[in-house]
Amino acid sequence: MAAAKPTPTDSLSFCLAQLTAAAGEGVGGGKDTATNETPLGRALLALRTRHVKAAGGIERFRARGGLRPLLALLRRAAAAGPALSQAGPGSAPSSVESAASAAPAPSSGPAPSAASPSTPSPPARLRKTLDLALSILANCCTEGACRAEVRRLGGIGPLVTILQCVKTDSIQNRTARALGNLAMEPESCGDIHSAGAVPLLVESLTACQDSQCLQSVVRALRNLADSPQHRLALAQQGAVRPLAELLAAAPDPALTLALVRALLELSRGCSRACAEQLSLGGGLGPLVSLASHPKRAVREATILILANLCAQGLVRPALGNAGGVEVLLGELRRRRGSTGASPASQQPLVRAVCLLCREAINRARLRDAGGLELLMGLLRDPRASAWHPRVVAALVGFLYDTGALGRLQALGLVPLLAGQLCGEAGDEEEEGREAASWDFPEERTPERAEAGSFRSLRSWLISEGYAAGPGDISPDWSPERCPQPPPPPEAAEPASPAPGPTLLRTPRTLRTPGRSPAAAEEPWGREGPALLLLSRFSQAPDPSGALVTGPALCGLLAYVTGAPGPPSPRALRILARLTCNPACLEAFVRSYGAALLRAWLVLGVAPDDWPELGTRPDRSSQHRELGEMLLQNLTVQAESPFGVGALTHLLLSGSPEDRVACALTLPFICRKPSLWRRLLLDQGGLRLLLSALTRPAPHPLFLFFAADSLSCLQGLVSPTVSPAFPPAVPLDLGPPSPCLYEPLLGPAPIPAPDLHFLLDSGLQLPAQRAASATASPFFRALLAGSFAEAQMDLVPLRGLSPSAAWPILHHLHGCRGCGAALGPIPPPGQPLLGSGAEEALEAAGRFLLPGLEEELEEAVGRIHLGPQGGPESVGEVFRLGRPRLAAHCARWTLGPGQCPRKRALALVGLVEAAGEEAGPLTEALLAVVMGVELGAKVPP
Repeated sequence: MAAAKPTPTDSLSFCLAQLTAAAGEGVGGGKDTATNETPLGRALLALRTRHVKAAGGIERFRARGGLRPLLALLRRAAAAGPALSQAGPGSAPSSVESAASAAPAPSSGPAPSAASPSTPSPPARLRKTLDLALSILANCCTEGACRAEVRRLGGIGPLVTILQCVKTDSIQNRTARALGNLAMEPESCGDIHSAGAVPLLVESLTACQDSQCLQSVVRALRNLADSPQHRLALAQQGAVRPLAELLAAAPDPALTLALVRALLELSRGCSRACAEQLSLGGGLGPLVSLASHPKRAVREATILILANLCAQGLVRPALGNAGGVEVLLGELRRRRGSTGASPASQQPLVRAVCLLCREAINRARLRDAGGLELLMGLLRDPRASAWHPRVVAALVGFLYDTGALGRLQALGLVPLLAGQLCGEAGDEEEEGREAASWDFPEERTPERAEAGSFRSLRSWLISEGYAAGPGDISPDWSPERCPQPPPPPEAAEPASPAPGPTLLRTPRTLRTPGRSPAAAEEPWGREGPALLLLSRFSQAPDPSGALVTGPALCGLLAYVTGAPGPPSPRALRILARLTCNPACLEAFVRSYGAALLRAWLVLGVAPDDWPELGTRPDRSSQHRELGEMLLQNLTVQAESPFGVGALTHLLLSGSPEDRVACALTLPFICRKPSLWRRLLLDQGGLRLLLSALTRPAPHPLFLFFAADSLSCLQGLVSPTVSPAFPPAVPLDLGPPSPCLYEPLLGPAPIPAPDLHFLLDSGLQLPAQRAASATASPFFRALLAGSFAEAQMDLVPLRGLSPSAAWPILHHLHGCRGCGAALGPIPPPGQPLLGSGAEEALEAAGRFLLPGLEEELEEAVGRIHLGPQGGPESVGEVFRLGRPRLAAHCARWTLGPGQCPRKRALALVGLVEAAGEEAGPLTEALLAVVMGVELGAKVPP
């Protein structure tokens, strides 16, 4: 087949020359348009279909200077715009192909000198030329270098003029496509806005009927929404409503995709104007329907649009009525259940669901659709910790929804809220005032700097009657503060029997004439929503099952004692309310709550501080005052007839764990002797507690609580003992007595020894037979009886080391307090088992020397239980198994002046030393608590 004959349009130079001539910048620039139209049309068609489309063609076209004459041609066309528009839209082709078919066939001959009857009229030829030129420009603007060049050459103005003057669908399509491509550059985007193109594009949306043209216009608007300022400008110029109306008209799939993509861009950081127009345009229902579209791109874009719309309170009720709540909940549930979904993909949906909780109608829909379970799942998820403050603030909306609160409590909300009080703040984005609840749409306050938490809950505070309107919220309030509602009448603050600390007193409510009561101002930090919900739970008739638990109390106490500044008075009122509620008494006993209050607030020992001491803000005096007041509240409840019956039932009929907890708690909350004596002594509560020491601990601080409880009980039994309780062992025995054995050890002993004791080591120790025989029945029988040793001058003593024999020889010769008993005792920190002290004590018992045993035990106590000894020494001393030393250990542990931490550590050592043999430890502690000597008769 013969090769096609080359034509002039195959040359880029020829095409550029024709373009330059038509633009009036080269040879032939002054010729009549009608004589140049045919070769220009062929050149433009060749540029469009071959040169620009070829690989690297756009770059070559720009490098050869093709953009300048092309833009000049468009300027000429823009100047002729009125003539083009007068021809009417019906005569214009709708595509490049139609323009090419309308143009004469390519020919190498000269162009005709005049138009023939079959040649289109001059306006029609101009439209064809404009159509091709705009198509070439739009294609060129797909590359960044060309976009910058077009902007430098001032090509945006002519395009806007053409858009304004030529209302042909094809021209509008090409122009919008070119503007959309140029808008991909931020600088060009700003110039397009400044040139006034947005109203013209919006007009095209309502006037144009061609789907291709509409897609180009929609795309141009989408690209023009590249910044918050431009998105706001587009919404204010009415760009959103026609998009929503087009979407509601059920367009073809391609236009639908373009519309949802444009609405997605326009709804980012959704402005009030955007939300209003989208709602007025009837776009909410179609958007909810498109959320189940089979095409993924349409579906995901639609869901994000719905999520963005939730930022505007005015549209949220309508969005809920359209089914948006169920759609957003379902999508969030799906993404959370998908293993491949990242937390970032869930973030806008979490934010939207939380915002939907601000209107009553949407809260009801969310509750019925399983939203409470979903929000609770977010609170339990450590990966969602950044959203936890937002979720808690959303749950505040259910504050007076009794059914929802019951469901949330059953799902375990209270311990999660308590854990939120001292958690790290999440990266929460603050909401604008437009996001406030639309249950009261008349609320409008002047723009001012307000904290996000205050803005988000202000409308709710008005809706619940805490303030009659924005006028009740003083403009002089700090942005970080929020009005605190007074408690309802049925949950009024209980009166404490003793004057409470200043920080617990609720400020009085002032009534201003003509205005509703405004509650006193309180700090409102990130913990405010959690405290508000906890306060609501605490106002229930019986909040014990949720709030009087270990996790909840630990969360509240950690906040009260660990807050960087003064804690919120609401937290203090919650604790006061719980301790004053009779229904909570048994829960405080079962959960060791009273012991926890005393340890944490009065003694300053938190669970994290045990056994290692932690560091917390130093407000010990305030904390101690608070703890004493709370324990006093519990005392009032415990000593009431109801409390006496409850405690008696727990101690006598409760489970083994409850009985132990009751016995441990009684010394903290009972001050009536008749009550604690009957429960602890007569009914065996004390022995029950002591017997539980060596069993598995039911609480991490159980031994700390037990040591403190036994010490308190000892103070109740012996209230006359001064705080300066005498130490277990005398710290100073005075000057040592004269030694009666040392004269026998010199070179000229006086009197001369008549006996030597032979040790296993071969060492011979001098002795006096008469003195030794009178020291104990053992040596009297050995040295003065019928045994062979009575006739021997060298008597062996088996199983005795020199260090252990030293105090025995001194004692046999009458030494009392000469210091010899200190010799075999190791210093503190070294074990006593296996030492010379244990051997000497064993030998003293074997040789029937009770006085020496007592002296050795006193020496052990003086060294290991004295000022240089510590809690770790108590267990070492107890391991010796000596009853008197066990009593010394118990007195050291429970002494009134002892540090609570050292007391507890000593009890831990005693329990470890006792092992499974709890009898000696129980008897020793019982004797000390009861204030009797070990071995005396104590209550059974």
